[in-house]
Amino acid sequence: MENKQYLLSICIMSYNRPEALERLLNSVDSQKYKDALEIVICEDKSPRREEIGIVANKYSSDSQYDVVYVENEINLGFGKNWRQCAHKAQGEYLLYMGDDDRFVPGALDMFMDWLSEHKDLGYVLRTYQTLQNDGNAIVNRYYNNDKFYQPGIEGYVDFFLKSNFMSGYTIKREYTFDYEDDALDYTLYYQMYLMGEVCLKYPSGYCTIPITEYVGDGLSMFGASESEKDYFKPGVNPAADVRNVEKTFDVCEYIDKKHGIDSTTLIKREFAKYNSYPTMLRCRMAGKKSLKECRAVLKEMGLDDSKYFKIYYYGLLILGPTLCQKIIHTYKKVHGGRPEL
Repeated sequence: MENKQYLLSICIMSYNRPEALERLLNSVDSQKYKDALEIVICEDKSPRREEIGIVANKYSSDSQYDVVYVENEINLGFGKNWRQCAHKAQGEYLLYMGDDDRFVPGALDMFMDWLSEHKDLGYVLRTYQTLQNDGNAIVNRYYNNDKFYQPGIEGYVDFFLKSNFMSGYTIKREYTFDYEDDALDYTLYYQMYLMGEVCLKYPSGYCTIPITEYVGDGLSMFGASESEKDYFKPGVNPAADVRNVEKTFDVCEYIDKKHGIDSTTLIKREFAKYNSYPTMLRCRMAGKKSLKECRAVLKEMGLDDSKYFKIYYYGLLILGPTLCQKIIHTYKKVHGGRPEL
């Protein structure tokens, strides 16, 4: 393929989900930027490689977009395959997609319009949707309006815990090469490490347009690679193990040590205010005993430094997950997004 100047590379790390990959590819619907867009698929030596190859190659032959399909010689795992996609891409920006997620209809062109107007940004956090069991989608909006930061710790800390969703960010490709590092591959949070490095040095921003939708109907296969087998079990969602939360803070502690700063204290405080709720919610859905065990683990990690932590715990314990979720979803619907605590 000849070298082209793409604005955006859609990077897909594919593993063992040909049907979901086909759904994702069919959701790419840019018309205005079809010549400024490429799709990069890196298949990570999964048992269903042949089926994935059929889906990718058929799409490539039928598609109006340029498609790069790569079959890794060995199973690289999350971090290495992330970097593989970046090296195979040619776009100015990288937009990563989980192969079991999809694009919101009509949103891709709107986002590329937005991105064309903000090409000074090194990192972009984005609004996304979550598909519910009833078929309805909930919009996950962190702020009511677009938001921008100059280089420094403020944007990095604000965006850190919001950057754990695979299909929820965009990053300038050339900057990713400056900070390549395999030391944190075991965490599954390589993008959060890169986000921190880029936000410390370059302007960053938040885009309110809901572009992607989390479907999440595929089995987690983290732990299949040599680099991950000691940390995760294939078929089990890492988020289900509350102790994996600690790996999040391995990332910011690594950045702190590298740059001589203290972001970890600030990020732990943010976790107590915001992220402790979804963490405890998952455990509460397994029962009160699981919730109490979760609370003990989070306190042990020093993640209870907020009055909201206690509100979440006792609310989930007494009211239960269904009513708590209804209250939170109603609030977000009325106020247009997550509250500033």
